[in-house]
Amino acid sequence: MKKPSDPRVKVSVFPWQGFVLSFFTLAALTTSQMLILRNYIDYSSVSPINMIAVIMYWVLGAAAFTVFTKQQFNRHYQYPMSEFAEATRKVASGDFSVYVSPRHLAGQMDYMDAIIMDFNVMVEELGSIETLKTDFFSNVSHEIKTPLSVIQNYAQGLKDGNFSEVQREIYIDTILESSTRLSALISNILKLNKLEKQTLQPITEPYDVCDQLCECALRYEDIWSEKGIEFEADIEDRATIEADASLLELVWNNLISNAVKFTEPGGTITLRQISEDNEIIVSVSDSGCGMNKETVSHIFDKFYQGDTSHSTEGNGLGLALVLRILQLIDGSISVTSAVGTGTTFTVRVPVNRRLIDN
Repeated sequence: MKKPSDPRVKVSVFPWQGFVLSFFTLAALTTSQMLILRNYIDYSSVSPINMIAVIMYWVLGAAAFTVFTKQQFNRHYQYPMSEFAEATRKVASGDFSVYVSPRHLAGQMDYMDAIIMDFNVMVEELGSIETLKTDFFSNVSHEIKTPLSVIQNYAQGLKDGNFSEVQREIYIDTILESSTRLSALISNILKLNKLEKQTLQPITEPYDVCDQLCECALRYEDIWSEKGIEFEADIEDRATIEADASLLELVWNNLISNAVKFTEPGGTITLRQISEDNEIIVSVSDSGCGMNKETVSHIFDKFYQGDTSHSTEGNGLGLALVLRILQLIDGSISVTSAVGTGTTFTVRVPVNRRLIDN
């Protein structure tokens, strides 16, 4: 009998009790047969040697049945389960490259195959989560280290050097800019963490989303004016929705901020809003550099920045934050973009039915 490969397994799945049970089962069947045929066969004339031979026959039969059953059990259960246990042990130790091959083709699958397939999917998902976690910590470390290094170097320069008032102001402005960036990064990480753990619950109340869109857009007026960007707004006079205004404000600010950041001087940004029966649709379009399909597929990943030329202007968490917020309030966001022609983000936010009926 093959020993289990896992040292934790001490007991055979099919021990001697199986043989004993098989023997007594066969003996009971034989006895029942003798009782049925006793009126036709005189068993009293059977010699003791023949009786012993019959008993030995059933012992050998029970042994053969036990061996056959054990082989079938090993083939269909014990060996696959020992392989499966070895795979789960590797996963428990942190190896997410494990793959267990199904035992049958798709048309002949049994429950063991179904368990194996689900296990492979689970391991693949765990591997992806582990990779994302590793990348997340790596990116967080990098994003925090960069502004901290700037702050440290410029603070040391202020302490050691003799500068003019203009140079001193430049150093101080750089330190303030880096500290602001670091503060924004930490704030976004905390918000994103709360959203993903669903500890940040939206506080819904009726409000005018059109007024909010105007306020968010005007917040960036100085920047787009300085870059000579033409800002076009096509929104309704009023559109009341019931949602968390503070969370949606983060959505609009991130989208408009990105549009301003990636639109070259002299370009155009368009903000549109329309109302439908059960949702409002807001789109932010820009005439910036645009994105290829690869960038679009990762644009909502944490810390992903497709255009590294603007990497110092953000931390790659804005769109990830936008996506989590919209998922929390049952909204959605889509993006269409092409290199050289600009990008359009389209947000759909549900409107409370009670407000529409009133």
